Amino acid sequence: MKDLILVRHAKSSWRDPSLDDHSRPLNKRGKRDAPEMGERLARRGYDPDLIISSSADRALKTARAFAKKLGYPPEKIRIEERIYHAGVDELLEAIRGAEASVETLMLFGHNPGFTQLANLLGPRDIFNLPTCAVLHLRFEIDDWARIGQAAGGQVAGEELLYDFPKSK
Repeated sequence: MKDLILVRHAKSSWRDPSLDDHSRPLNKRGKRDAPEMGERLARRGYDPDLIISSSADRALKTARAFAKKLGYPPEKIRIEERIYHAGVDELLEAIRGAEASVETLMLFGHNPGFTQLANLLGPRDIFNLPTCAVLHLRFEIDDWARIGQAAGGQVAGEELLYDFPKSK
C-alpha cells in the first residue's frame, strides 16, 4: 500500500512585477496558511517518508513550512525542477521515481498539473485544487512505478483526506 499526498503551494505574492514566476514568494496569507495546514496534518499524525517539491520559491517554502510542523528534516526535501509547471506525465514520472521503500510520499507543486493529476488519480472530479490544498490518496500497490496504472481495473486511489485552508 502506498500513500500519496498532493499539496498545492500556498498563496503567492504578485507584489513585485520584476520577479520571474519561478521566484515569486508566499504572500501574507500563504505564510499563514502553510504552517496551519502542516499543523492540521501533524495533529492527524502524518509522517511522510519522503517530501518532493518543485524548485519554485513558493512551493519550496510551502514544503518547508509543512516539514517543520511534521518533524521532517527540511534538508531532506528532494527538490525537483521538473515539477515546476509540470503536466500529468512529468508528475507521474516524478512519483514513479520514488524508491519502493517509501510508503508515504508528499509532493508539492502547482496548478494546473496538480488538479489534473488529482482528477486522474482520485475517485472524484475536483474543479480546482485551491492554494495550500492537501489531497491524500491511498493506492493498493507495492511500488511507485505502478501508480496510475490499472490494477484490477482501478486507476484511482482511495481518498483519505481532502482539506484546504478555507474548508474550516
